[in-house]
Amino acid sequence: MFKAMILLTRRADMTHEQFAQWWLHEHAPMARRLPGVREIRFNEVTDGEGIDGVAELWFDDQASFEAAYSTEIGSSVAQDSLDHVASRVRLLVDENQILSP
Repeated sequence: MFKAMILLTRRADMTHEQFAQWWLHEHAPMARRLPGVREIRFNEVTDGEGIDGVAELWFDDQASFEAAYSTEIGSSVAQDSLDHVASRVRLLVDENQILSP
């Protein structure tokens, strides 16, 4: 499984509450439509230094991730994010699970 983590900082003209409302209720339904996405977690940061949210997206592999964002819906998801954030940092990670439920 391939995982992307995306660190988001809201626009300066948005409160954290406005950011969370947009992210969880407007953006999340769009993200669910990404082709090939296997799992999505949106982590609302409550005490971060300049970070308002951390998204986690799982795909079968990096090629599937890149293919998803090259589609029309992928472009729309990316543009919606860019329209609402001051900063977006993508981390492509190798996850190492140490403890499972």
